[in-house]
Amino acid sequence: MKTVDPKQLKDMLHDGGELALLDVREAGQFGESHLLFATPLPYSRLELDIGALVPRKSARMVICDDGILGVAELAAKRLGKLGYTDVAVLDGGTRAWTRAGQVLFKGVNVPSKLFGELVEHEYGTPRITAQDLVRMKEAGDDFVVFDGRPLNEHQKMTIPGSTCCPNAELPYRVSSMVKSPKTKIIVNCAGRTRSILGAQTLINFGVPNPVYALENGTQGWYLSDLKLEHGSTRKYPEAIDASSLPALQESSQKLIRRFSIRTATPRQVEAWLGEAGRTTYLCDVRTPEEFAAGSIPGARHAPGGQLIQATDQWVGVRNARIVLIDGGENVRAPVVASWLKQLGCDAWVLEGGVKSGLQGVSALQPALPGLAKIAALELKKMLDAGNCAVFDLGASMGFRKAHIPGSRWSTRIRLAADARNRKQSVVLVAEEAGVAQSAAVDLLEAGIQDARLLEGGLAAWTKGGFLTEATPDSPPDPECIDHLFFVHDRHAGNKAAMRQYLAWETGLIAQLDKQDKQLFRVHAFK
Repeated sequence: MKTVDPKQLKDMLHDGGELALLDVREAGQFGESHLLFATPLPYSRLELDIGALVPRKSARMVICDDGILGVAELAAKRLGKLGYTDVAVLDGGTRAWTRAGQVLFKGVNVPSKLFGELVEHEYGTPRITAQDLVRMKEAGDDFVVFDGRPLNEHQKMTIPGSTCCPNAELPYRVSSMVKSPKTKIIVNCAGRTRSILGAQTLINFGVPNPVYALENGTQGWYLSDLKLEHGSTRKYPEAIDASSLPALQESSQKLIRRFSIRTATPRQVEAWLGEAGRTTYLCDVRTPEEFAAGSIPGARHAPGGQLIQATDQWVGVRNARIVLIDGGENVRAPVVASWLKQLGCDAWVLEGGVKSGLQGVSALQPALPGLAKIAALELKKMLDAGNCAVFDLGASMGFRKAHIPGSRWSTRIRLAADARNRKQSVVLVAEEAGVAQSAAVDLLEAGIQDARLLEGGLAAWTKGGFLTEATPDSPPDPECIDHLFFVHDRHAGNKAAMRQYLAWETGLIAQLDKQDKQLFRVHAFK
């Protein structure tokens, strides 16, 4: 099996070529300690997600784990069988990386979090504290608060009175919601990154209003002993004021010139999609409602600035082309492109957006084995007769709350060992059938032929009137490799976790070495 050492990998990260650096450990393991530019792709979801993250099978790839688990080698073997032709393993994994004097990072979406901190430092983004906002309200100031996160996050908790308007939608819709140029605009998120980027987006776009980031977002608000609002449904208007569009497009053109944003015709993009030696992603940045109404074949939905916030969820190949698609208004795609370029990405705007006529491509479908299905009633009879072993492949925290009595929690990397030497039928429980089908690949290789899937998962079991059980301490914490315990309860009222998380965010820049910092291209225009 081909391997690379840490020095070779460091050189690869800086040679300007395409590279997919994939960490195939489960989410909890990845979040505790990983390479800065590693993309998380848990082995449990390898076949399900690899086609979207790395669509070109000849792309250069390096797979890593901690150097002990052996999952990197196993994943590399699977990728070879899937047709990927340039796959190497980081020799010694994250442990070797550390021994070579390189830094490991905690958390998730770290490059994007780092980027937010760099933006604040470089641009000097204006900010106010929670107490400042309280005083503004008491003084009767003219202001509005926008939550720059998606609606589901806004509904969970937000600043009282705020309106959901995800960051990439803000420049496009703000004039339909704020009529006076004197109204102060405050942008919040749950922590820091999207507050900073949302506020700076409006400033860069040329909005005449005074704009501020709410320092530390909802966590800063709660740490100031102020109450959050839960369940808010306030959101941006579906339609914009049509009379504002010419002015928006004029501002967009200024942004395009300022950041040298490049546009591509449908014909160019179609040619790119057919290239054998270069990777091209299609990302639709519109709202969920717009995307649901129809998009370009092969485009993935990356709404409201989330592509900036969590680039590694959509793009697994560094230095690939990213083609951005909006509604044809040529506002939202340039806004996202302006930030992706500063993140170091090769970002392009599709001329005409979703109305361009681009034919797109068919999405790659995972090649997975079929699994015989079993109904909940039949499973109940088999369990009562002792004729099966049931393994739950859902989230470990979900298993603690509710699972089929007698079932055992497992995950793909350990399932074959857990099921080995069992003479009964093996029944898999999963919310997503593909997770069970992926795990079945390993079961079949281990010689376990009689594996079945509970049709409809745990929901079908419950709907059938059968009882579940809870085990708050099982599986024990060390076995919950899919769950990131690092400040996991910061949104559940744990102030110590909030403080730890905010200190982690603000401390990221200090961990960044000079060579890696050059991969970010934050360019404040002053």
